Formats: sequence, C-alpha cells, structure tokens
Amino acid sequence: MKKKTALITGISGQDGAYLAEFLLKKKYKIVGTDRRSARMNNWRLERLGIEKKIIFEEMELGETFEIERVFRKYKFDEVYNLAAQSFVGSSFGSPLNTSNITGLGVLRILETIRNINPKIKFYQASSSEMFGDVLEKTQTEKTPFNPQSPYAISKLFGHYMSVNYRNSYNIFTVSGILFNHESPLRGEEFVTRKIVKGLVKILNNDLNFLELGNLEAKRDWGYAKEYVEAMWKMIQQKKPKDYIICTGKTYSIKEFINYCIDHLKMNTKWIGKGLNTKLINLETNKVIIKINPKYFRPSEVNYLKGSFKKAKSNLNWIPKTSLKELVKIMLNEEFKYYNKKN
Repeated sequence: MKKKTALITGISGQDGAYLAEFLLKKKYKIVGTDRRSARMNNWRLERLGIEKKIIFEEMELGETFEIERVFRKYKFDEVYNLAAQSFVGSSFGSPLNTSNITGLGVLRILETIRNINPKIKFYQASSSEMFGDVLEKTQTEKTPFNPQSPYAISKLFGHYMSVNYRNSYNIFTVSGILFNHESPLRGEEFVTRKIVKGLVKILNNDLNFLELGNLEAKRDWGYAKEYVEAMWKMIQQKKPKDYIICTGKTYSIKEFINYCIDHLKMNTKWIGKGLNTKLINLETNKVIIKINPKYFRPSEVNYLKGSFKKAKSNLNWIPKTSLKELVKIMLNEEFKYYNKKN
C-alpha cells in the first residue's frame, strides 16, 4: 500500500502538532508549513518528539506563488489547512491581515488544488466562532451563522469557499467546525492556558495576580488531541461533508477557573460583581485574579454549545475527556515543564 503524503499548514500550532503526531502513527509522509515568523517556533513538535520526522517548507498563505511552489514539489494526497491568524482578540486590531490569511488564504489553496491536482482531498479548519451571537441554543451543522469578529467573518469566508469548490468543481473538501479545544500545547494568549500558566506562576510566587476579561462567557471546551482524529476521519469518508466537533457541554470561564482551583486545592473566594469581580487567596488574603476591561472584545460572543450528533453517527467519533480531566492534564503538564525550566 502506497504511503500517503499529507500537507499540514500551521504545523507548529497546537492542532498542527497533534495532527502530525496522529498521522505519523498512520505512517504518513508529512510536509509541514508555517509563516516565516513562526518557522523557528517548534516547541510543540519538540515536546511531542516528532520535529525530526517532518519535512518543513516555508509557505505564506498571502503569496500564491509560494503555495504553488510547494504543491508542485510534492504529490499530496491530503491537505489540512490549519494555518490562520487564529486569535480572535487580535483580529480586531489587524482585520486586514486576518482577512488576507484566515479568509483569502483558503481560497488561494483551493485555487492551487483546482489548477494543479483536483484529486487532492482538502480539510478546512472552520470555527464555532462563526456562530457568533448564537441564533439557536445548541448549534448544529444547520444552525445559521452570525459572526461577531473579523476572525469569525474570515473563517466563514473560508468555510463557504470550501463548500463552493466542493459543489462547483467536485473537489473533495470538508470543513471541521471545531468548538474550543484546549491542551498543554495551547498558546499562552488563549484564556485557558493563560489561566493555567498564571495560577502555576502565582503558586510559585512568580506572579502576583492574573488579569482577565469577561468571566461569564461560556464555551464548549474539549481536548485538542482527540479533535485531530475527527479531522482525519472526515477526509477518509466516501462523501465529503462538514461536521461539528464538540463536547455538547458548556462552561463559563469562571467555572474553568474553579475547576483549576479545586484541582490545586487552593483556599479561595470570589468577591465583588461585574468589573469589580476578584478572586481572593484566603491563605494570603491577596487578590490573585482581577478584571481588566482591556481584555473585553468590542463585540463579545457570550455562549457556544455544539452538538456532535452527526460526527457520532457518520464518523463514529465522540469526545472522551471531560473538562475536569482536561484541567488536570493541562495543570500537570504546566507544573512539569515549569519545574524543568526552573
């Protein structure tokens, strides 16, 4: 049986690293690309012990000729587009760059596939943020989109382009509408990792307090390592379809913090309301979490909760890790690498 070759864009990110690890176990040949500024930032791949098993190429999603160069150099069977300007908050500050990379970047890849080899199977990383200010309490593949950020609007453009190339050119394209998925490999700018790392630093007297934004925002949080298997399963189907990948449960950021506090066995108490909400460490009588309005988004998404019914039925995929277990995994890893560094 011929060894498959897969391209993973954004390979140095959380999902790219876990997907590379997963595909290597399936005996794939993997070509990984990143933007120039991320090329030397391979700590996730190094932590998984796989950085020497990947062929690296530089590829900017803003430059069509670079995309075409990589596609002409290798004979890809599958392409997983995980590259994006992926931080929602930053998209308000850089909407043009976000639109160019997260939105138009998808179109550039699809056009390259159409022109060079329409038989390549294509996975697009869509996002639950596309649902935005939700129009249904539980979001399914049929729920209308209502995006609330330049990031979400750009993702929606890429999502619909993927659907359009499937319908117009009979290209095998699938989109995974992934709800929030976390892990020890999550970037520090994302709230879950920021909380986990901040609490570990506070316990080690390296940080006095942590500043956060909207604690009441609710998200459907799963384990990223499990979600990459769903990406692969989508591309193995006979018919290309789009799928929501989620846990079907939603928790506020405050609840996420409480799970962390419980696991760490810290003696704490919430006081105040709204912008004056604070978390007090009762053992030291010091504030360890406070609100800073600068972390609020100009347009907030307050609630997301998905249904993985279609993924369960068609892909035989279900989430296995609870939020409590995920918190434990993240904190244990954070302590492990914090202690190694120090």
